[in-house]
Amino acid sequence: MKHGDNSELLLAYGAGRLDKETRAALEQHMKTCAACRDFARNQHAVWSALDNWEAPPVSADFDRRLYRRIEQEVSWWDLLIRPFRPIRFRQFLPVAATLCVMLMAVGLLRQPTAVAPVVETESAQLESVQPEQVEHALEAMRMLSDFNQQVRAAASESPM
Repeated sequence: MKHGDNSELLLAYGAGRLDKETRAALEQHMKTCAACRDFARNQHAVWSALDNWEAPPVSADFDRRLYRRIEQEVSWWDLLIRPFRPIRFRQFLPVAATLCVMLMAVGLLRQPTAVAPVVETESAQLESVQPEQVEHALEAMRMLSDFNQQVRAAASESPM
């Protein structure tokens, strides 16, 4: 086994998704490879911590508090224009938009029409990604998202 190529195998081992033969071969390898053994031990610690973690129970009035908070949410647009409300911002919006368009037109008309020489740069190289890599990444992202939601729910329920 090469050290760069077996990370997916070690992750599957930690998740308990290997068949018996592969698992036995990997355990035999880990008897002689300290790096793989450490990686597997750390993965086991993470999986154990996640298995032992219990989400706090949802309170009886959770839905009521959630809907009240949703009703209180303010849109980003309202937050943006809140400082300008006393000025009656909406009356000056067409004037400001017209002024911006005129300034852009003047700026475009004053630009020289000469075309700058094209400088060739190195093109980006595409890296091939295996479907399994994408699947593992999506699984990890889903697991972290679920964990994050549970932590946020616990934080919003705790009294301050």
